[in-house]
Amino acid sequence: MNQALSAILSRHDKNGVSVKNRLAVAPMTRVTATPAGVPTATMRDYYARFAKGGFGLVITEGLYTDKAFSQGYRNQPGITDDEQAQGWSAVTRDAHEQGTLVFAQLMHAGALSQGNPYRDHTAAPSAVKPAGKQMGFYHGEGDYADPVAMTEEQIAEAIDGFVQSALRAVRVAGFDGIEIHGANGYLLDQFLTAHTNVREDRWGGSTQGRVSLLVEVLKAVKAALGGEVPVGIRISQGKVNDFTNKWPGREADAAIIFGALAEAGADFIHVTEFEAWQPAFEGGSHSLVALARRHAPDVTIIANGSLHSLERAADILQHGADIVALGRGALANPDLPHLLEKGEALREFDGAILGPIADVKDSELAIELVR
Repeated sequence: MNQALSAILSRHDKNGVSVKNRLAVAPMTRVTATPAGVPTATMRDYYARFAKGGFGLVITEGLYTDKAFSQGYRNQPGITDDEQAQGWSAVTRDAHEQGTLVFAQLMHAGALSQGNPYRDHTAAPSAVKPAGKQMGFYHGEGDYADPVAMTEEQIAEAIDGFVQSALRAVRVAGFDGIEIHGANGYLLDQFLTAHTNVREDRWGGSTQGRVSLLVEVLKAVKAALGGEVPVGIRISQGKVNDFTNKWPGREADAAIIFGALAEAGADFIHVTEFEAWQPAFEGGSHSLVALARRHAPDVTIIANGSLHSLERAADILQHGADIVALGRGALANPDLPHLLEKGEALREFDGAILGPIADVKDSELAIELVR
């Protein structure tokens, strides 16, 4: 076994993140739940194939956290009540039989909600209309709605939604960890982003003010769980409706954001970029993964972004990451760890499986896990 493969298949154990190898399945919204947000048998089969295929960690698609403003998409799974939570128990049980951990990603869509039956309008840090168009492969159509600015009471309710959902995820569904979705343009990222957060209260203004809601959610979830499982957060610069966004403060912003999350007790930080190895800022030399490692030295770092080749994955482990999370690579190769062990070629990703609607298709579940 060569050195690169040995590194990828080695164990990792830090801050409660204890996995049999360095390969994780990245969170990917697949809109395959029931209209009531309950996981389906198709979803159980979909997640089970990654565990059977040898991944050390699976991170779920974003689970909405309250029956108010959080749901983003039709047929998105939630974890707002015991029925939804109990639906995930079969998923976690299947994974545990294979020695695979499963983390629940908790998500509040905020202004990017495009399919929420609980409210007839959207809420965000500020009344700023999102850029871009709704995503058609998630049942969206046309412009995003104009959101209303959240009140202090609504912010408190959103924090409590994360807390109660985390408790259900661990104590009812049996998840092994909690990932708070602070990336990709959803609510917490809207608070972090200067042009979507023009508040003048404690939740806005400077980078320190704008990161404060992410810090408060992280602290609240950790306090509620009391160390039962690792709790972390996903962070990005780009957004689903604005892929090219960059933090205006560049490395100084990175220092504030990652430093604040580390100080708040994050057990892991999941950094996602389109190409994770590229410099985070034009003219710079450090990737966002490397900056996360610099400013959160004692935190497990998960890297995501076009890392599905053996060489890319091994390289990012040398440059700050502890775990590599795969999206397209995992969809094409749910048995990727086993393929690497056997030295077999990887399948090419077929983007057709994500259209016209990005739900789980029979063709995916038909991929054989043994060659």
